[in-house]
This record gives sequence, C-alpha cells and structure tokens, in this order.
Amino acid sequence: MSRRHPGPEDTDHALPPMWSWQEFVDAARAPDTIDDGDGRHAGGDWPGATWSEALRLAEDGWTTVLPDVDAEVAQLRERIGDEVLTTALVPAWDVTGSEVDIGAYLSGEPECMVDAVPQRISARGRVVTFLVPAGYVNTTPHSAIHHRGVALSALCSSIIAAGHSVEIWSGFTPYVGDTDRFAAVARVISAAEPLDMGRLMFVMAHPAMLRRLWFAAWDSAPHAVARRMRDTSYGGGPYDCYAEDLPGGIVEPYVLSYLSPEDSQWETVDTALAWCWEMFTSLGLLRAGRAPENAPGPA
Repeated sequence: MSRRHPGPEDTDHALPPMWSWQEFVDAARAPDTIDDGDGRHAGGDWPGATWSEALRLAEDGWTTVLPDVDAEVAQLRERIGDEVLTTALVPAWDVTGSEVDIGAYLSGEPECMVDAVPQRISARGRVVTFLVPAGYVNTTPHSAIHHRGVALSALCSSIIAAGHSVEIWSGFTPYVGDTDRFAAVARVISAAEPLDMGRLMFVMAHPAMLRRLWFAAWDSAPHAVARRMRDTSYGGGPYDCYAEDLPGGIVEPYVLSYLSPEDSQWETVDTALAWCWEMFTSLGLLRAGRAPENAPGPA
C-alpha cells in the first residue's frame, strides 16, 4: 500500500507493546542509540516543555489545567448521568438491619445485619478501550490538542463514575517513507487502576507527550530504526492507528482519528463535549435520539 492508501499492513517496524505507563516512561528514559534525538535534545518552545519538565509532568501529571477540566467534567456528568445509571437494591451491612448475615454473626462481626439499600449503579458495566493517536502535524493548534484532552478526560471520568472501566492506549504510528510505517503503542491508563486525570491530561493535551516522550521512546529503539525515524523528522502523516496495532486479546477497541488542523470538533470545549455525546451514543453508553439539553450539535 502507500501513504495515499494507508493501512496496518504498511507497518515495516513495530516496537514491542508497552503495557503500562511506567514501561512507556522507562522506554523514554532509556539511553538513546543515536546522539541527536529530539526527545532529549530539541531546543526552543516547540516541544512545549524541556526534557526535565516533561519527565516531571510524566510523574506528576499536568495538574495546572485541572480546575477548568473538573468544571467541564462536571458539566458532562450532569448531562449524561441519568442515561447511564439505574437504581438497584444492593446489600449493606451494619449493626442494625432487617436480616441477619448468619456467617458474619457466627464469626463475631458486629456489622452482621443486612439491609437492601437503593443505589444508583451502571446499567451496562463493561470495559471500554480507546486507542488514541499521539501523532499530529506541526500546524495543529495547541487549543485543539487541549480541547480533545478535556473532552476525552470528561468522557472517561463520566464512564468510570457510571460504573464502567476505561483502558487507554496511546499510539505513535508515522510513515517514514511513501510505503513504510513505524508503529508503537503504550497503555497509559489501565482498567485496573484509578483514573489519573493529571496523567490523562498530559497524555492527551500536552505537546511534550509526543515531542519529548514519544520521540525519546523511538530514540532508544535499535540504532537503525532510531536513525531512520530521526532522519525523517520522526515521520509524517497519516498518523492513523488501527486495532491491529494493539496486542491480541483486546476486544473491540474504539480507535480515535488522529488530530488534523482541519478538525472542527475540537475548536471549542462545547463542540468537543458535543462530539463526546456522539461517542457515548455510538458506544451504546447512551440512548440514541435524546441529546443533552442545550448541547451544541456535532461539528
């Protein structure tokens, strides 16, 4: 195939999948196999942070944006809460109640009485896996990166609040020639861990995720691979990711499109949240046919 007709079969070299955030950061920290990699050595403001700042953000998350993000997350949760939750009776143990838990009573547990308590729970609990392309052309406005990060953070937070689990993979998959594609994926949020909003905002909304950490992960690849990546200025578009880029066993991942300067859905927070509504519906986490009150239409 070619860059005009891209596909996963164009992959010429793939790094081993990185199964955790720490494994990805370790790959970025690993010694370079070339002496001029941009991950560590690029100057100027283009990367969005120095190498040391990028490592600090990787550890601490991008927390300076969280107040605004929290407000926007709350806005989306308010819009979708009743759609993904239902009321069910769940058992609650206490020192008083309507029934005796015989096992707890015989073991001497003081909280051996059980009551059925109404509780809002997820109507469709499941694991939702996202694969998010980290690559974008250098003319993509930072505001678009930020709005996408806010939207995806809101989406993931709302899904988790509704009782679902979220797994997020980041992929950097550029073309290093007309027909050759290099591919690498890293799991940055696991379904088994609490959602780290600061990390998610850094991954999704900060240019240093791509221009420092992902570049550095490729700078430590085998020398011939790292050299080719660097000599092609870390490749070019299209930066599409595919389900085939993920390790086997991941069922029905939702693969986002890569950021493009022409994208209109990320122009404002409102259009980004409207796009999130469309995503919720397409994933079956919301009922189709009822948009949030006063929500803008999809871009």
